[in-house]
Amino acid sequence: MRINVSCSKDYPIILERGIIQRLREYISDEHKIMIITDNHVDPLYADIVMNQFTRVYKTVVSNGEVSKSFETYEKCERELLKYNFSRNDIVIALGGGVVGDLSGFVAATYKRGIDFYNIPTTTLSMVDSSIGGKVAINVDDIKNCVGAFYQPKAVFIDMDVLDTLTSRHYYNGLVEALKSGMIYDEKLFELFEEDTLNVEEIIYRSLLVKKDVVEKDEKETGLRKILNFGHTIGHAYESYYHLHDYLHGECVALGMVKITDDVLIRKRLVKILEKMHIDTECDASKDKVFEYIKMDKKADDDKIDIIKVTKIGHCEIIRCQIDDLKEYL
Repeated sequence: MRINVSCSKDYPIILERGIIQRLREYISDEHKIMIITDNHVDPLYADIVMNQFTRVYKTVVSNGEVSKSFETYEKCERELLKYNFSRNDIVIALGGGVVGDLSGFVAATYKRGIDFYNIPTTTLSMVDSSIGGKVAINVDDIKNCVGAFYQPKAVFIDMDVLDTLTSRHYYNGLVEALKSGMIYDEKLFELFEEDTLNVEEIIYRSLLVKKDVVEKDEKETGLRKILNFGHTIGHAYESYYHLHDYLHGECVALGMVKITDDVLIRKRLVKILEKMHIDTECDASKDKVFEYIKMDKKADDDKIDIIKVTKIGHCEIIRCQIDDLKEYL
């Protein structure tokens, strides 16, 4: 299955089981290739990718948000310099959202930009971060405050790699798909209310949502802001817990519950999250979380855009005072 994304740089998203073993059909072996992966994914899939190419190198970073740092970014850039990568060579991101964000930012800034391919290995990166061109690193505990818009050359999604995910990480990623259903696709949301989750259909429909939104607003000047539903509060929770105790999707889930006013919509949302064993409440300090909200990169002085779901599959962007968000906590 193939989805074509048309924006400043057109690229395909290819969904095929086993595609991770057939990358030579899509990626030329004429150039040097640097695979950036983490210490969890490395022993599982790195050799499968490396064995398909001739001049291939590997940089392994630590698993988790700790690697979205200047220190790790510099390590990756130095590895490219060490092996004399040119502007015609390639970076492959092999891992979850952290690896994808980091690798994309490395590729975007190395010699003013080289091609990179994204091979997401988690539900979170498959449904969300691997497409759309947002690449970034964190500064201290502030999420994604240094980054760029830089589109991949292609995205390869192999559902087979999800077999090695823990249950927690599996559901963590599906929160972003649930978000897409709430703001844009009622049918997608309803898939989560079925007795058995059709994950392939969920991922496919999530990709269609993000493709449509990104094509209409690549640089997030308008419509694309709706993809931030739950994220302003969610990122603040991530920072409060030092990007450690709660995973990204889990924090976004908390943010979606907090920002949803409609009682019936919130009830349906909470029921789905509980089915996926995701917390809908936490013990975070309201005042401290609010301090992180004020540092959100989307804030404009004392104002910020928030996303409100008016009915399942529909939402609106509301400009408000940052102070108004305190009541939602």
